[in-house]
Amino acid sequence: MFLFVCAGCEAELTAPLHRVELPDHAHQGYGNGVSMPVLMDEGTFAVDPLPSGPPWRRWEDLPEGETEALGWYAPVWGISYGPPGAVLIAPGDSWGTALVPERRGEGSCCGINGADGPNLACLACGALVATRIDDCSLWQAVWLDPNAVRRVAAGPPPEPLTWEALLAERRIVPPADQLGHWSPVWEAAVGAALAHVVAASEGRPVDVPEGRVAEVFRHTLDGLLPRVQGARAKRMVLAGPGLPAPDGSADLVLVPRHPETGEAWGPARVRDGRRPVVVPLAAAVWLCLAFGEPPPLPLPASGRLARDVLRDEPLPLRPNWIFRPDGAIFARTLARQPEARDPRLRDVLDGLRHRRPRYQGLF
Repeated sequence: MFLFVCAGCEAELTAPLHRVELPDHAHQGYGNGVSMPVLMDEGTFAVDPLPSGPPWRRWEDLPEGETEALGWYAPVWGISYGPPGAVLIAPGDSWGTALVPERRGEGSCCGINGADGPNLACLACGALVATRIDDCSLWQAVWLDPNAVRRVAAGPPPEPLTWEALLAERRIVPPADQLGHWSPVWEAAVGAALAHVVAASEGRPVDVPEGRVAEVFRHTLDGLLPRVQGARAKRMVLAGPGLPAPDGSADLVLVPRHPETGEAWGPARVRDGRRPVVVPLAAAVWLCLAFGEPPPLPLPASGRLARDVLRDEPLPLRPNWIFRPDGAIFARTLARQPEARDPRLRDVLDGLRHRRPRYQGLF
């Protein structure tokens, strides 16, 4: 367990927290004017290893070779030159700070977007230590400035859950919300995983299992990797704890990523002296793909049901439109893969950036 203190005056700024993986939707913008919930669970923190926040620079303005040194292999809209290692926590786990209203962020709408950088000041010394975000279409969060805070031990860390425990607890995110809309968590998680699939495809089409996996992957994959006569498709299968080992024909295996350590499940079966390409997916989404949704909780009722009346239990809500992954998360994840140097993948990313008709409706 850790807590974070002001680097200048040592004042405590957070509750004791334990570390979890950085969510795929940590930097997601969702919809238009949507009121978003809190991003992180109470008592947890995550670290973004990449630079984040202002200042920003355009790809075109960077010297040749500098982009790859920063880990970008294809053009993106903007590259952050902020400090790496920003710490993400739930707003309720932050204390000892005061909001600086004039730093709400340029272009903010219904709240605070953090575009101007840190906007929370340490109550003890006045130093800017964190950025509060709660604008519409943005997840509610506090980002601690890694240059302004320091992490100190606050107790022994809890042991990471085993895969067996994760299977037993079955902590899933349902694919649809209470209004029947596709979950933004699913859109982000599938968008990130899809980038790994496309990077490993070598330009060939990819076959996916029928059912929910096909529902969330196939439409976009078929648009990005169209089928060409004579080209053998690659085959992706679900693999992971609680499932049979994939057979020898699998080229890619879709496996869960541990929600605390961020490590992908393994190993997968060796085929012809090599392993299939591992495609990591957020465990809360993978569990639902692999084992389905748990039955709905029983609802209290009064009176007796007539003997000749058939029971009509409420079914989980299902969206009535095609699933589309988060295009921005897909593009930024793919641009950080070395395979993005391939002209075919560059064409995909350029098509998304310039909104070419071929790519409309895929994301």
